[in-house]
Amino acid sequence: MAKTSVWSDNRFWQRSAAWITGFSAVLLIWLTFDTAGQISMGTDADLQNGVTKRVPGPTVINYKISYEMSTARGHEVPVIGEKEKFFGRDDWSEEEAGALLHLGKLGSQVKNCMNCHTLLGNGAYYAPDLTKAWLDPAWQNDGTMQAMTGKDTKEEAMAEFLQHPSTYPTHARMMPDLGITAEEAKGIVAFLKHMSSIDTNGFPRNFGKIKGAVHGK
Repeated sequence: MAKTSVWSDNRFWQRSAAWITGFSAVLLIWLTFDTAGQISMGTDADLQNGVTKRVPGPTVINYKISYEMSTARGHEVPVIGEKEKFFGRDDWSEEEAGALLHLGKLGSQVKNCMNCHTLLGNGAYYAPDLTKAWLDPAWQNDGTMQAMTGKDTKEEAMAEFLQHPSTYPTHARMMPDLGITAEEAKGIVAFLKHMSSIDTNGFPRNFGKIKGAVHGK
């Protein structure tokens, strides 16, 4: 009887398919649990104890956030520093901060921000990417947007702009007036600050090229 090549043996391919399917299933399950752990939101206790989470807890709005180059990882990473006031307070509780972020998230959805902007890789590219908008040097104390709005803090300047965008023309593609209220603006700014604290593995890649964005205080 002639010897059959292993490559033409149906049993070899059946067994190979079974092993590959089983390995892929185990790998997929492991990746699912690993990803869930990576993207689960941290807590106020984590922040107080200096525990770094990829998605910090809502009370990160009580802290200074900067964006710094990590030589070990080869890209920029968010760094959470000391306490700083946010709309006059640095003692937002987990419940208060969570409610404010929820309001901001809903506001960004209701106002269809992603029709023009990109958030965490989702949305359009007609207007600036908002993933790290909180860290944009234009909103810093010596930035153009804070000077234009005449406000004393970054968060107040951002909230003012959101409520009256047509008053502060920034470029040819002007933001339309979406009827954002003062409370909605505060929530959206909180949402943007929290989003800037998320470790996105250096995304968006071009943000670090903005002068003052990296090591921005």
